[in-house]
Amino acid sequence: MTFSCPVSQARPYPFSTFDGIALDPLYSHLREHEPVSRVRMPYGGEAWFLTRHADVKAVLGDQRFSMEAGAGRDVPRPTEYPLPAGGLISMDPPEHSRLRRLTGQAFTARRVEELRPQVSRFTHELLDEMVARDEPSGEIMEDLALPVSISVICKLLGVSYDDRHRFRAFSEALVSSSLSPAEVQQATEDFTAYMAVLVADRRARPTDDFLSTLVQARDEGDRLSEAELLMIGSGLLISGYETTATQIGNFVHILLSDRRLYDSLVADPGLVPAAVEELLRFTPLSTMDGFARIALEDVEIGGTLIRAGEAVITSIASANFDATAFPGAEYLDFTRPQNPHLGFGHGVHYCMGAPLARLELQAVLSTLVERLPGLRLSVPAGELRWRTGSLLRTPEAVPVTWDDPAE
Repeated sequence: MTFSCPVSQARPYPFSTFDGIALDPLYSHLREHEPVSRVRMPYGGEAWFLTRHADVKAVLGDQRFSMEAGAGRDVPRPTEYPLPAGGLISMDPPEHSRLRRLTGQAFTARRVEELRPQVSRFTHELLDEMVARDEPSGEIMEDLALPVSISVICKLLGVSYDDRHRFRAFSEALVSSSLSPAEVQQATEDFTAYMAVLVADRRARPTDDFLSTLVQARDEGDRLSEAELLMIGSGLLISGYETTATQIGNFVHILLSDRRLYDSLVADPGLVPAAVEELLRFTPLSTMDGFARIALEDVEIGGTLIRAGEAVITSIASANFDATAFPGAEYLDFTRPQNPHLGFGHGVHYCMGAPLARLELQAVLSTLVERLPGLRLSVPAGELRWRTGSLLRTPEAVPVTWDDPAE
């Protein structure tokens, strides 16, 4: 397939409607021939578009490219509504650094390690329920991925699992690409009111969960405003489960679509940690390439001068398929010796929840290959329907069956 387009001519973005986890072939062409190209976004005009690993990593780690400068403004973007201002993802240092230090306390090595036995217990209990059914069948997203991820973040923050319908509705609004800005705003206001009730309860009855830690930082240390407290609490609750659950479903779908992959983990469960890293590289999480960073000064990237005020879109999904960083990038390789993937981002906005996400992903895959070595899709992989109207790439469902362990 041949593509031709001079740099001065911006291509319309997105390049095509996504189907499954596969990237449009144009990404490969751009990495090889036009790693710094021009795109015309659905809203806000034109931007620079980066597709190579080295260039994407350079921009993500360079504070001369600002998220805050584009937040809440009509800059080039993939969604009708701009990136909201005031959230951690839209902040630059030093304010971002101050709040990240506080938020990062939720994901210290000690806190995450303390959750390991509970993650294992949650996973085994859910599988107990699945295998106890009359028929050996289940659905990975609703039976396993979402309950595990929601249970873990609820335990970390001290939120009742029974309230999951509240934050699932809010989460679905945030990742929707079909709701209006007014609908997203209403969902945000409703959820903020819910968080305010939780905060008031922690003030009256402090516990040892992380939400109480945030309340203490607000009330005793004066290190947070009330708005920042609600923003961080809401952000952790939502981001702490939605993306991990999505990737659990995606990973199981990929492993079972080519049984050689799943069987390799059954034969050697010690490969699971490396498999998780490789699947994080290989599996695009989002249906879009993120919000723009704005150049604060003239910067040269990949031999192209990006001028102050211009927007830059970085494609992490494309960067993770760059053969210069990942030889044989088009193939899954669970023995890859080096894997500097950008699945959790890079730089000041590197995902704080990465240690917890890794723990959950490893625990779920390890438990599945241990207890259900005969797990398989109950429909052909090509017949899985993919969720539409969402910013996340995920099947609507991952129906599975297995050999009866009792036989």
